[in-house]
Amino acid sequence: RHAAAIVAGVVGNKPLPSEILERITERADGIPLFVEELTKALLEGGGLREQDGGYVLDGPLHSSAIPSSLHASLMARLDRLKPVKEVAQIGAAIGRSFSYAFLAAVARRTDTQLREALDRLAAAGIVTLRGAPPNATITFKHGLMQDAAYGTLLRVPRQQFHARIAEVLVEQFPETAGTQPEIVAHHYTQAGLVEPAIDFLRRAGERALRRSSNVEGVRHLTCALELLASRPEGHERDRLELRLRLALGPAMRALKGNGADEVWVVFSRARELVEDSASVKERMIILHGLWSVQNMRGGQLAAHVLDTPKAMQNDHPF
Repeated sequence: RHAAAIVAGVVGNKPLPSEILERITERADGIPLFVEELTKALLEGGGLREQDGGYVLDGPLHSSAIPSSLHASLMARLDRLKPVKEVAQIGAAIGRSFSYAFLAAVARRTDTQLREALDRLAAAGIVTLRGAPPNATITFKHGLMQDAAYGTLLRVPRQQFHARIAEVLVEQFPETAGTQPEIVAHHYTQAGLVEPAIDFLRRAGERALRRSSNVEGVRHLTCALELLASRPEGHERDRLELRLRLALGPAMRALKGNGADEVWVVFSRARELVEDSASVKERMIILHGLWSVQNMRGGQLAAHVLDTPKAMQNDHPF
């Protein structure tokens, strides 16, 4: 009954052949979005024609006329929108919802071209528009529609779109880049641009820690370290890793406790990376981190006589 009501809403209360309605409700398996998609697929596929205020079959109903899955239905609908498909793909790379101004900056189309593309996507039920361009907000009608559009992107154009999105965020929307650096980091990561991705992950991690969002901060900094592992070894990489671990250590200690193995690993690696040029503050953070683990574990002697490598001794009183 509910499926039939959804179908009626899609076809404008024009009756469908009972065979069609049964096929839709059986194949959709109670998923409302799938009911909508299957109905639209049949209407757009040319297998039905209007007659006497309703729809009738325009020939035998082949099994291929009804997509076997929701994903197949969404993909088929996107394929029928080839002239404007790329706009949907760019939008999918940006996210579930975005402003017209941001899309225009990334899509590099004339205002007329972009408006026409969005009108077609909205008419096809792919996106919804709230407000009027250039002040409109565009949202994919369903997350699965965004996934389907994104899934049609090949690797090279996908990376190009993400690189362009990150570039637009940094250059034209600096306030967003400053308050949400993790978004910029995501797009640089998807673009395969490792160094700027690490930089914005570091910014995101340090910003989260300043707000005492330790879980978020640890996640961002850990992702940055994972990306850093792919970079060539050298002085610059070591300095950046040290900075990341100096930020990660106290946050990890707050999350896991002073005696946790994860805390020891972070500070031990930082101890290996420290050099003569390290500041007193950096050295103290590392020594205190190592000391706190040993002290919490009951290793008072080890904490007291903590062996410091030559690079950490110099002339400092500790």
